[in-house]
Amino acid sequence: MTIAIPPDLIPVGHITGAYGVQGWVKIHPYSPEASALLHAKTWWIGRPSGRSTSTSDIHSEALADVHDVDKLEAKFHGDGLVARMMGVVGRDAAENLKGSVVHVQRSHFPVLSGNEFYWLDLIGLAVENCQGESLGVVSNLIDNGAHPILRVTQVNDQSNHESIQGEALAREYLIPFVDHFVPCVDQKNKKIIVDWGLDY
Repeated sequence: MTIAIPPDLIPVGHITGAYGVQGWVKIHPYSPEASALLHAKTWWIGRPSGRSTSTSDIHSEALADVHDVDKLEAKFHGDGLVARMMGVVGRDAAENLKGSVVHVQRSHFPVLSGNEFYWLDLIGLAVENCQGESLGVVSNLIDNGAHPILRVTQVNDQSNHESIQGEALAREYLIPFVDHFVPCVDQKNKKIIVDWGLDY
């Protein structure tokens, strides 16, 4: 029987190995708070099809053998999580899952308050500064421990050539995601306003 894979699966972590001898696994989450991993009752697990499971590649990673599994327990342990899943019994079974990517349906993410955002919802948004100048689009976010940093890639546009004074047209800005530099996130209009100059 063919399993219908939900269209809104989001990669939220990958399994790094076994934890103990009873079938628990260790998971490296892609978000510091790991709320989606803890909240969802069903996970979808798949094997990478040949590329790295690093956080920089994971959003475009192709997977094989994707299947759903019921999460029985999950809790924080060190800088990651440990979890027990239905049907995974013993250390060998857990170790066999090493490298598998864990997905959660976007519709199963916990609801956030009005001034909170999931990183994945910010990727692809247009970024403008307070002067109305375009800095590009959010290509990724970086967690530096203190606060997230927006990685903004300038869209290649010959009209911007003078503003970057001969530099490569594909330019990056690293902007701290804090109120001082990011006064407005307008998800409805897919735009972020930043207090950041083109020459920063």
